[in-house]
Amino acid sequence: MASALHKDYPPELSAEEEHYLLSNLKDWSIAHGLAVRPAPSFVQPSQDPSGVLATTAPVTLFPSLFPRVCFEEGLAIQTAYNELYSAIARDEEWLKGIVEELIHIDDFVGKLWETHLAVKKEGYVQNLSLGLFRSDYMVHTNSSSPASRPGLKQVEFNTIASSFGGLSTQVSALHRYLLTIDAYPSSTASIIKRDTLHQSNSASSLAKGLAAAHNAYESSRSGRPLCVLLVVQDPERNVFDQRHLEYALLEESGVRSFRLPFQQTLSHTRLESDRTLVYTPPNSRTDSYEVTTIYFRAGYSPDDYLNEQDWSARLYLEKSRAIKCPSVLTQLAGCKKVQQVLATPHSPHLKHFLSDDQVASRVLATFAPIYPLDKSEAGHEARNLAKDPASAARYVLKPQREGGGNNIYRKNIPPFLEKLPETHWPAYILMEMIEPPPLRNVILRNGDVQRGGVIGELGVYGVCLWRNGDGGDSGEVLQNWEAGYLLRTKGDQSEEGGVAAGFGAVDSCCVVDG
Repeated sequence: MASALHKDYPPELSAEEEHYLLSNLKDWSIAHGLAVRPAPSFVQPSQDPSGVLATTAPVTLFPSLFPRVCFEEGLAIQTAYNELYSAIARDEEWLKGIVEELIHIDDFVGKLWETHLAVKKEGYVQNLSLGLFRSDYMVHTNSSSPASRPGLKQVEFNTIASSFGGLSTQVSALHRYLLTIDAYPSSTASIIKRDTLHQSNSASSLAKGLAAAHNAYESSRSGRPLCVLLVVQDPERNVFDQRHLEYALLEESGVRSFRLPFQQTLSHTRLESDRTLVYTPPNSRTDSYEVTTIYFRAGYSPDDYLNEQDWSARLYLEKSRAIKCPSVLTQLAGCKKVQQVLATPHSPHLKHFLSDDQVASRVLATFAPIYPLDKSEAGHEARNLAKDPASAARYVLKPQREGGGNNIYRKNIPPFLEKLPETHWPAYILMEMIEPPPLRNVILRNGDVQRGGVIGELGVYGVCLWRNGDGGDSGEVLQNWEAGYLLRTKGDQSEEGGVAAGFGAVDSCCVVDG
């Protein structure tokens, strides 16, 4: 394994070496937008009332070692995952069977399904959908067989607001820059090389996905200029990550985009009689734009829906002629319950969507064992595993949520379930913990340098544009490509990995054989 071959990586730095590396890292990061708005715990709002400050995003000083075979497999299999989840989003009847198990015990899933049904009743007027996906993996090593090869196991699949595509491009460029200016000591020369550092082009690739949807949209011929609309949270600390996609969309494809805080949707947009969505910028009330594509960077969490007006806004957007990224059905396809149904041992569902046996087998090989907590045979087995502290130590309990910070781990599972009404247990899935190899790195977060053991999580981005079916027509995939990668690295004492949620750091891959 990489850790055995390079046990002294990363090297210890002298005070002078560390100063040189850090000073260049911090300046390059701010100059190139590898940044976030500071957390209130770092900079008090009273110290920055105008919200003008930015700080270097949590980042690793060195690129992390990652097995080449696992890295290449993650990239290669992404188009199959794009195909799989677009097929799930197009199969309303199959998805209905999954969702209906949740709607009475998970209000958020229930409200999303209600939104779909309300639009369906009026009739969908847009049959194109866009997915900017991210499939997250960890390297898994079999502790009972030290000689076995490492494999890639999926943590989760994200269908909405798949973040850090902008910053992942910047951090891989940062590590290349540090190599170029000799910020890494000579002892790493056999490890960190131009051909082992893989540049992620995720910002450009994801922006091209938005441009593909924009160009596929059939204009109402109103004569208005066209735009892409980013529906965002406000305030948004991770704004620079999103800005990189906006800038690439304009500079590389000539497509104008606007940011719209989710809670202001109804104030600055209107639906015309043919359900064309029109956006009027608040800074220029005399101008209006026809929206071709809605890119949701908000709306993935119950916290985004403060009242019924916010649900009305989501319905309003979903009814429009604009192409949604994602649609409500695509968002629901990302439920952890869907992942569980696909990955439950001996499940027949995967081949329902992937007819090619070889492709299905490659996808299946990335699944970690996942179980329901319902009253099925597999559910009863999972309940016994989850209630027993000894066996629960090998598992993580996941709700149907995105954004990090929502999972229950290991010894905390039994007491959590004791307090949770049993009728709500089916809203969770039980997933076997992935056991990554031990690695070390150095993380810079809020000015503090943190050294020690780390765990890396590889996210592979994908772009998929498809036409939804109608009646006996199952639709078709129009565009499908792998769109770069993200590596998130966290201390090995942390269970969660979300960077924006305060757990991980953005990183890049130094691929190694072994």
